[in-house]
Order: sequence, then C-alpha cells, then structure tokens
Amino acid sequence: MPSRAMPVIQQKQKKVSQEFHSSQHVQQISSRKSVSKSVKKEQVEATEAMAEPAYKVPAFRQRQPEGMQEYQRMAAHFGRDLSSLQQELHRMKVATHEQVENIEITREVKEKMSVRKEFQAETPKAPDFLVGLRSHTVWEKSPVKLFCTVSGSPTPIVKWFKNADPIDPLSAPGKYKIESKYGVHSLIISRCSVADSAVYSAVATNTEGKIKSKATVCVRIPLLSGIHRSKLEVTFLDRFGVTFGTEGQSVTLVANLLVVPDLPNLPPDAEWYRDDTLLKPSRWAEMSICGGAAKLTLPHLNKDDEGLYTLRIWTKDGTTEHSAYLFVKDATPSVAGAPGAPMDVTVSDANKDYILVSWKPPNTTNEPVITGYFVDRRKSGTQDWVQCNSAPVKVCKLPVHGLTEGASYHFRVRAVNSAGISLPSRMSTGVTAADVESDVEVIKIEGKYDIVIRQEELQGVYVTLADPPTEVHATEINHTYVVLSWKPPSLRGRAPLTYLIEKSVGDSNFWQRVNTGVQIRSPRYPIYDLEDKTQYRFRVTAVNKYGPSEPSEPSELIQKVDPHGVPSAPGQVIASRNTKTSAFVQWDPPKHLNNLMGYYVDCCVVGSKTWMPCNHRPYKLTRFVVHGLIPGETYTFRAQAVNAYGLSDESQESAPLFIDAALTAPSAPYGISLLSCDGSSMTLAWKRPKNTGGTKITAYYLDKREAGHLNWKEASQSPATIRVHKVENLTAGLFYEFKVQAGNLAGVGLASEPSKAFACEAWTTPEPGPAYDISFWEVRDSSLLLQWRAPMYNGASPVTGYFVEMAKKGSSDFVTVNAEPESHRYLKVTGLETGALYVFKVRAVNAAGKGKASEVSDAVCVKALAGTKEIEYGVDEETGDVFLSFEASEISEHSKFTWSKSYKEIAESNRVTASVAGRRSKLTFVNPEKEDLGIYSVAVSDANGVSASHTISEEELNKMLELSYNIRHPIVPLKTELSYEVLEKGHVRFWLQAQKMSSAVSYRFIVNDKEVTSGEGHKISHDVSSGVIQMTIEHFTKANEGTYTLQIHDGKAKNQSSLVLVGDVFKAALKEAEFQRKEHIRKQGPHFSEYLTFHVDDDCTVMLVCKLANVKKETTFSWFKDDEEIVLDVAPNPMSGSCALPIPTDQGIYKAVLSDDRGKDTSVYDISGQGKVFIVKRLSICCSSASELMLQCTPEGIRLQCYMKYYTEEMKTSWFHKESKIASSEKMRIGGTSEMAWMQICEPTDREKGHYTIEINDGKASHTRAFDLSGQDRGRVVGGLPDVVTIMEYKTLSLTCTVWGDPQPEVTWFKNEQEVVSDAHNKITFESGKFSSLTINSVTVEDSGKYSINVRNKYGGEFVEITVSVYKQGEEIPEPKLGQMSRSAAAPKSPAPPSKPQTPAPSMKPATPTPPPSVKSPTPTPPPSVKAPTPAPKSPTPPRSAKSPTPPRFMRSPTPTKK
Repeated sequence: MPSRAMPVIQQKQKKVSQEFHSSQHVQQISSRKSVSKSVKKEQVEATEAMAEPAYKVPAFRQRQPEGMQEYQRMAAHFGRDLSSLQQELHRMKVATHEQVENIEITREVKEKMSVRKEFQAETPKAPDFLVGLRSHTVWEKSPVKLFCTVSGSPTPIVKWFKNADPIDPLSAPGKYKIESKYGVHSLIISRCSVADSAVYSAVATNTEGKIKSKATVCVRIPLLSGIHRSKLEVTFLDRFGVTFGTEGQSVTLVANLLVVPDLPNLPPDAEWYRDDTLLKPSRWAEMSICGGAAKLTLPHLNKDDEGLYTLRIWTKDGTTEHSAYLFVKDATPSVAGAPGAPMDVTVSDANKDYILVSWKPPNTTNEPVITGYFVDRRKSGTQDWVQCNSAPVKVCKLPVHGLTEGASYHFRVRAVNSAGISLPSRMSTGVTAADVESDVEVIKIEGKYDIVIRQEELQGVYVTLADPPTEVHATEINHTYVVLSWKPPSLRGRAPLTYLIEKSVGDSNFWQRVNTGVQIRSPRYPIYDLEDKTQYRFRVTAVNKYGPSEPSEPSELIQKVDPHGVPSAPGQVIASRNTKTSAFVQWDPPKHLNNLMGYYVDCCVVGSKTWMPCNHRPYKLTRFVVHGLIPGETYTFRAQAVNAYGLSDESQESAPLFIDAALTAPSAPYGISLLSCDGSSMTLAWKRPKNTGGTKITAYYLDKREAGHLNWKEASQSPATIRVHKVENLTAGLFYEFKVQAGNLAGVGLASEPSKAFACEAWTTPEPGPAYDISFWEVRDSSLLLQWRAPMYNGASPVTGYFVEMAKKGSSDFVTVNAEPESHRYLKVTGLETGALYVFKVRAVNAAGKGKASEVSDAVCVKALAGTKEIEYGVDEETGDVFLSFEASEISEHSKFTWSKSYKEIAESNRVTASVAGRRSKLTFVNPEKEDLGIYSVAVSDANGVSASHTISEEELNKMLELSYNIRHPIVPLKTELSYEVLEKGHVRFWLQAQKMSSAVSYRFIVNDKEVTSGEGHKISHDVSSGVIQMTIEHFTKANEGTYTLQIHDGKAKNQSSLVLVGDVFKAALKEAEFQRKEHIRKQGPHFSEYLTFHVDDDCTVMLVCKLANVKKETTFSWFKDDEEIVLDVAPNPMSGSCALPIPTDQGIYKAVLSDDRGKDTSVYDISGQGKVFIVKRLSICCSSASELMLQCTPEGIRLQCYMKYYTEEMKTSWFHKESKIASSEKMRIGGTSEMAWMQICEPTDREKGHYTIEINDGKASHTRAFDLSGQDRGRVVGGLPDVVTIMEYKTLSLTCTVWGDPQPEVTWFKNEQEVVSDAHNKITFESGKFSSLTINSVTVEDSGKYSINVRNKYGGEFVEITVSVYKQGEEIPEPKLGQMSRSAAAPKSPAPPSKPQTPAPSMKPATPTPPPSVKSPTPTPPPSVKAPTPAPKSPTPPRSAKSPTPPRFMRSPTPTKK
C-alpha cells in the first residue's frame, strides 16, 4: 500500500489521541479539577489546530506550468474540485471537535474504574522461534549478522553452531560477536571470507525442550576481472532425457555442463521452465547449479508437474537450452477402479463471501466415468481438511462460501465415480477470504507522501441510507449454480454495507429472500438450489446500520443451464514414426471448442482392447510426441478434448503404426577388407552400416581408384546386394583403393572412408586366407557366441579348422581361446567379465598351417540386452505338438526370425515348420524323433543381435513326447473314484469327483450291464463347479447288489470308474441303509440324541446321563431300574434337552423311556460289572486333583500334607525320602483324612532334611508331588504366646513372642483371618529381628476374636493362633476355650441339583481324649494365606483357600425306587 498523506487536523487529532492513551499508563494523583484543566488545555490546542487553513496550495503549482497541468489532470480524473475537498475537511474538523469534548468524560470514567491486574504464574513452555534465522549471501570481507527471536519459559539459553561445531568467540578474537537483548539473539561475523561459507544454527534450550533454527551463509569473491555471468561459455555435456514418474515419487532432472571459465563462485545463470512457465524455488521445486551440473528436483511428484521442461542457460552468445518431457502417471488408487486425482487446482475471485476454486479433470481410459467432484478446504496453519460440498459437483469449478473473513485457506479436489473416490489433488496456494480495496484512489505527489482517498470521502453530503445497487446480472451460469454480480451503490455512506438478494420466478412480482441467515458483503455471490428449466429474476438491496436501501432494478431472466457442455470430439488422428520408442501424433481440433483446456491422448496395442493414457495432464496443442512405447509393437491412437465440463467423446482411431525409428538414409559402411586376389580381380568384403535408417538395405555401390589418383570410378555396373563383391578387370601390379555406399528406401547414404591401398597380386601362399564377417550372437552377462564366414582363399589344401583369438578393447595382447582347431564356424566363448568390451579375430587352418588373421572385429560389450528371453521348449495344449518358441525383446518392421540347427540355417525341411506372430516365432516339430536332437538357435535380424539357443536332449524329448501323447489322447482327470455312502433316510448315494469338467460333459451310469437313467427311485445329477457326478437310490434293497460303472465324456477326453458291491460289502451297505431308514423313522418323534451313559462328576458321584431331541411339552420321561420305575422328588424335565440320575455302584439294569403321541424311544444301560470302572474313574479324578505338598508346623514337629478332592485307602500312596520309601513309624507317621494325605515328622533333626515325594496310584497312572526340606531354617515362633487370653474391657493387651529364622523372617498379624494394620489402637512392633508384639490399647468387646501370627521366610514358616476373649467389668470371667479356625474351600464343589438333597456331614470325633488347650491338635487345620511383601518361592504353608484337613465326607444317594 502507498503511504498516505494526513491532513493537519488529522495529525493534531492523532497527537491528542496519543497523549490521551499514554496518560492511561500513568498513575492519576491529581484531583478532578486538575484533570479538567488539562482537558481544557487540550481543547484549546485542538481549536488552534482547527483554525489553521484547510488546504495549502502545493509548492509545485508555483514552480512551473507543467506541474499545474498535472494537478488539473489529476483533479479531473478523480472527479472532484477544490471546494468539495474543503467541505469534506470541514466536516472532519467538526467530528474531531466532538471527539475532543468527550475526553473529559472518558477520563473521569477511567479514573473511577477499578483497575485490577492479575499476575498469572508463567506456565512452563518449550522454546519456540518467533523469528527464525535467514540465509545470507555476502561479498568477501564484508560483515554479516544473523539474528533470531526466541520465546519460552524458563528463558531459553541460545548457543550458536557452525556446521554442527559450537562457535567460541574467544577462539578467534574479533571474528565473532554474540549478543542477546530482550529475547533477540544475534551472531555477527566480521570480515567474511570464503571459509565462512557454512550452515549456521542457533539452538535454544530450556528445561522443557530444545529447538533449532538453521541458515546458510554464502560468501562470494568480487569479480575483479569484470567477468559477468552472461560472458561465460557454457556447453551441455550430458542432458536429461524423457522421464517417467509416478505421483508421490521424487524425480531429479540433471544436466552436466562445461563452463569456461569455471569459477566456483560464479555459476552461470540458469532458468527452468515448464511449458514456457518460469519455475521458482518452492516446496514443490528445488533448483541448484554447482559443480558443473544444473539440477531440478521435484520432491513430491504430482500430475501438476507433468509437462515439457526446459533448461535455459545464459552464455556470451545469448542462450542455450535443452528440453525434455516429464510424464507423471496416477498413483495407485485406494479403491480399484477409482479415477485419478484432479490437477491444477487454482483459486480466483477471492472476496469476503466466497472463493472460486477451479481445476482440470483427470484422464479416464479404463475407469468408470467421473460423476462429480468433492472440494476440501483447510485453514493455513492447521492439518484438518473439511469437505465443502455435500453432493459431488459435476463442473470443474465451485464457489466455496461460508469462510472466515481474513483467514487464509488451501483447497484440494477429489474425483468420484461409481467405483469410489480418487486420491486428493495437490493443494492450491494459500488465498485470503477478503475483498481488494477497489474503492481506494491514490494521487502521486512529488515529495514524501501520496494522497490516498476512499470513495466515501468524495461524497459531499452525509449519507445514512445507501442508494440501491445497480446493474444486477449473472457473470457465470452453469447447471450447478449461478454467480450473481452487481454494482455497489454510488452513495453508500460510511457504515458497512451488506446485501440482500431476492428472487422471483419468471415475471411475477412475488419476491423470495435467497441469502437467509447469510450476510453478503461483496458485490457478487453464488446462488444454488435453483430449479431446472425455470427462469428467475433477481434484485439486490443494500443494508447498513440505518436500514435497507430501495431494491435494485430486477435483472434479466436467468435460467440454470450449461451454456457450453463438453467439447465435440477431435477430428482425424494421424500417427507417424519418431524414434524406436516414440511416435508423433497429430489431430484436427474439434468443431466446437467450448472453452477448451487441452487434450488427452490414448494408445492401444493392436490386438489388445486395453487403452493406456499417453499423457496425464491436458496438452494444449494438436500435436504430441508419445514416449515410452515398446519397439516392434503396432499401436493405434485416439484423442479426447477436455474442458471444465469433462472429456469429449473419443476421436476415431488412427491407422496402425509400427513403432520404429523414422526412415533415413543409412550411415556409411566401414571395414573394407581384401579376401582374395588372382592378379586381375579382387574379392572385397565390408561391414554393414551401424545405422540402417530404419529399413532394409537394398544395395551397395562400390567405387575404385588407383592409389595416388583423385578421381573415383564405379567398380561395377550393377550394385551389390551382399557385402562381398568381386571387382574384375584390374591391372596386375597396381595398388587400388575402394569405397562403398549403402542405399535403402530413403536413399543412398554417405560413402565409407577409402580403404587402404590393396596390391593387385595373385595369392600363392599354401596357408588359407582370412575369415571374414565376424558376428556376435547370444550375448549374455558372461558369454557370447561367435560366428564367421569361411575364407574365400583356401590355400594349398582345404581348411580343416579355426582358431579364435580375443583381447580386451584397447589391448594388443590377443590370446587364443580354443586349444584345438574348431571345425565349425561358430564358437561359444564363456567366462567373460560382465560389462567388459572385447575384440576378436579368427585364423583359418589347413595342412600348411595357420592362415592370415581376419580383420579385428568390432568391440562387443558382454552384457545381456534388457528384456532378453530364452527359447521355450514345450507342448501345445490344444494340438499336442512339440515346439520351440522365442519372444524377441526388440524388433523392427523388417526383422526376420532365422532358425538354425547346429548354427546352420533351416531352409526347407519336412521335419519342422516355422511360424511368426508379432514378436514371437515358433518352430514346430512334425514328428519328433531322436533325429531331432541337437542345438537349435534363432536370430532376429535388424534387432541389435537378439538371439538365443536351446539344446534338446533325449531325456527332455521323451518327457515332451509323453506329454504330447496325453494331450492328444486326453482323459478326464479324477479326484476320487466311484464310491458310495449311506444317507440319513436310508438312501444310498453313488458319486465320483473329477478334477475339472466343462458344461458340455456327458455321462451314463451302468448297473449290471444295464444303463440307468434318472427317474422314479433313481436321481442322477452333476455339478460342473465341483466336478461331482452322483446317483441316489432312494430304496436300497437286495436287488441292488452288483457292479456299478460310470462312463464320462468331456470333449475329446473320456474316463470311467467302476464299483463292485457284492457279498459282505453289499450286506454291510444294506444293513447300514436299513438302520438309517429306521433311525429316520425313530427321529420323527421324541428320541435320544445320545443314549444313556455314565459320568463321574467332580464330587465323585456316578451319574447316568442322556440327551434328548425333538421333544415338546407333552413329552414324558421316566427312569427304571430292573423294570421298576424310579420316582424322583423332582420329575425330569425333557424340555431341558438332557436328564441325569445319580446312582450307586451296585448291580442293576437302568432304562430311560421317552414318549408322546408321536412315538416312543427307549435307552437301556446295564451297570452290572461296572463297579470297578466307577472306582477307577473316581480314583483318577481324585488323584489328578492332588495339590502340591504343603508344610505344616505342629507341636510334634513338621507335617507334609497333600490335599485332594477325595481320599480313600483304596488309593495306593507311597512316601519317599531321598529316593527311599518311608514306612510308617513313631518317627515318621503316615496317615490321611477324607480330603488329604499326610506324613508327620516328629522332632525333626538334620537327618530328616532332604527331598520328600508322595506317589499316588489310581490303578492306571501314578501322580507324584514333591517338597524340598534341604538346608532350610524356616521362620517359626520360638515361644511366648498363649493359646487363650481372657482380659477385662478397657485394659491394655500385649501379645509378645520370640521368632526365629534364617534369613530373617517376615511377621504378619491377623484377626479373624484379616490382616491387622498398625495404628493408634493396634500397635505392631518387630525389634531386633527376634521380638514381635501386638499391643491393643483399651480393649473392647469388639476386640474379642481369633488372633494369629504368621512367621515365614523363603524356606517356610509357622502359623500360631491365640483366642482373645474380652469381658465387661463386673461380669464373670468366661471359661477359656480354644478357638477354632473357620474353613474355606479352595475349589468350591459343583452345586448339587435341587432334586438331590445333600447328606448331612457326620461329626468327626477323635478317638483319644481331647488334649489340653495348650497342646496343638495332631491334625491342625490349615492356616489362612499369608501376605508376603516380596515375591518368594511357593510357601510350604498352605494358603488360606486350602481345604480343611477334616472336611465333612458325604455321598449323594439316589432316590429309593418305587415299589
């Protein structure tokens, strides 16, 4: 924005305002009177300011007439005169005066307001760069200053680094200066040198984190010689070529340059263009030119990047440039078939109310048609994308409204079709939703300021209500929306304006509000939701704070239509050759352009129906070079026109084009050599041109001259057709020179270099002449095949063999490859270095010795061509023919496939036939035999030596012949032979499964030599997908005994399978069928899905169980034993699906009967002789439930216990100590209860230490549990605790004992099995690792209960109980009683059914008298679990959940039978 000139009154007003606002920050001490005086003083100053002249004539008007004319021109242009300007200034003075009068009131209000300043504690915050470092380029010996602004709490510490090395100002005094003031940190580098060029970084650190900012300093040397960039000589050495990429990848275009002079600090000026648009460095394009290379890196490819890239370098001769195309194909879509992403998203017409977003549609070749687009927006600085339109928009532009005024946005677009949604496009550049100040006029004046005047300042009158808007019209119309525009009112006032839009259908005067709830502030707005085929009129009303204006004049009739639609299809498409991998395509433009954006070009390989896109971004011209084509293929091309409404219809396809280089004249032949001479004629040979011009060479023209002469003469009247020619009519003794030209359809090429002078002298040497025409075939990564032609001069005797010599290119040290002469004119050379260049020469041998060496061959690179394939040996699946097939990786229009056997061309043969289809050639054997064994090779002419070979061995031939026979005499492959199965109703199914069969398959079943067809009693069918053929016999009887055969015919293939069903096999099948028939009848009524069987549950109760099916409410169920009904307290419920009956283990036959009106079913189970089975089952359950051995301390010593669900003497238990079996004795007592087996060690000593094991045998298997008592000193209570304590209420009770253990034990106190926590009432102490006490202060009745102490370490522990009884004062002292510990089961038993009452547990009384309270029971109850603060090995002390050693023992008895 230009600077604005401020009138004097405004300057004074600003001064007064500044003084007023600054005074707010000073504490007010004076009284209201002093304040009033200061205000009056300011009013006087304002009055004096207003008394100054309103306008002063500029000095330039008095200096010269030109200035006066300029001023008059400006005044006329802005449409105002001097008097109107003075009136406006006067109005401003009055407004200022009113403002100054309000100062006193404002200050009084401010003075009386209580000002409260809240000082919030500064929250910790990680460092952040408010202003980061900026890169600098400076001249040598000049200073540079790097600075940054850092925030954070606590205040960050900033350190400076140069290339990751810390900067120490003391290391180079005067070089660096580091400053830090008010959060601004700076680094000053004085007298910069080239060595100061580096990456500098500032690292800010505090307790909350660390952050870094980097900048590059580049120091350049001044050009003292006066060399400018444009004076450099620049030559391209290596240019970037056509490049292919995919969205999301990174691509770098590199051009190597030769710069003279090469100055490191003065690279040439380089500019990069895409489609003639200059590129600038951005997040999407990175450019550099240094080290003799110019680079353009596209870090994240998008289809927006596709186009023709040009590098333009400025040189002393002007500019030099190079161009190449970059193709960017679509990334893989998230959903198969989804379209590619749109591209070139641009924004325009940005205002307060909406932003117009437009884009280009993607190319769709094989994907479904695009049905619309979604537009997303994102506020700058955020990461969340918000979809703008709820329904897809069909046109490639959309006005996006509902934006925040002043906010900056980015946009992206996604395409939609029937398959899914595309990936998003590249986001647009940022745009701000705000209006451009179009009502601002700027007057340029000589001097310091410009005059800036707004439109409302030119209004001579004070305006409240605005005039109505004018010129309401539609600036854009399409089928989705209409953009309405109008001219703002001429007199609008200074109040902000908004607009109301109304519409009416046709010429009616019924107006309806359009923008309900939306404030429009710009003179244009998009309108949606208009009816199709309906015309509307619109009018606009301007609204400000004073009210609405009069409506504008209605617009013309407007209808929502697509005025253009897609373009028409392009015209004729013509394709022509360009290179071996590209084609030049041109077409006629469409008749109806309709705002054309460009064209898409597609290609298709002839014979294929798949079209491929050639470009992925619309191309504006009507000609295009298609790259990336396969050499040797034939293509057709088509084009489509593109605009904002989509893609046009496809053009007609071009004529098929064979991809090869454009036809040109051939290059010059070379390597003319002399093969023989008889004194009057010479036989010459030469090498074919390296470039044949894209077509076959048809003739060679040979010229000659005598050595030393200038004029050339034709060597023969007719051109040669091969590269060997005999020149006659020569003079003996003279020297001759020769040159050759090649010709093709495009013309005659350049002549070769003159040969060396050959002497016309007859050859008489006995050795043979040189071989010639050395060629290379089957070049692979470490081998090649060498071929040559026999010498034209044999010498005194026939040639008997050849020697091959080779050397690396550039070396003269030739080595002989073969030790013995090679009789053939080919040799396969192996063991070569991959990628190396070799040259070869050949010598022929006869009886006289080695002859002359051939000319040195061209250098050959030992590396396989890209895409090289080998010969395939196989059998045709349709005909069974044995063949060799080869597919060429490269081919030209005139290429031919030449098949050879033993490297001799197969011209005409009745044993093989050759055929060619595109890039593939096939050699088919008529009747393969041993005669056809050998080496077969194929070579492709005009294809850079494409060739391959294959050796057919006898083993391989036999394998192919077997396969051929199977194809010519096919059978239907079977997965399974014919078999049978019996189905539910007694039906018998005969079936067979084939591996595969077609829908045309035919078959027939033959039973006992008679064909069976589908009819009554037989159902025959098949399933092609599974390959199953089946026949079902509904009523299987004795008449069905016999042989079953199934015959299958499927095209040429056939097969059959038989099944013999007689004798015992048939009887078994018949029995099973009858059983299934009866079962089917049984299952029509209530029946047993599982018959009676017995089950022993976890409580070792024997239960008879069965499962029922097809029952209803009326179904009855009864139990019987020995034919007597068992009446239960609770009748069985058949609807539950199962019934159970607990039974004793005595003899008897049990029966269950199920019946209703549909039928009856019975199940019988005889338990006679099953008692032992029941016992074994019980014992197995009990033994498997045995717990680990546990240690229990008793007054007599130590007891080892093993708990189980049920324990009887029938279980064979054995105890072992250190592998020795223990017998029960006074020292080692062995016994058990109903729920455990135990062994008591009385008064244990060191002899009893060791490993203890219990072995429990259930009759089938043994179960072992072990415990280790080796070397342990367990925790225990040494003494001091009574068994029972009686104490009066409100006394203090102290329970103290001495404990022992190594390592020191842990002590835990419990009350009623709940751990006691030390507090003011219950105080727990543990002193010196020996003395533990529990002190209860002021005991109450509630403190009565069972107390216990658990002392334990890693070797075990002891659990001691004390019963505490508290009585009230005055009561009798209660009789001491030994407390009993409550029992809790570790594994609760399964609840018994309600119908089976539990037998009460009998009381278990000891046979001996009850011991005194101070003596522990010999069978103590297991203590509760101990709470350990640290993990420890499994405690020998039983957990609290362990079962009681003396649980009640009971058996569930069955309900007595009813007599």
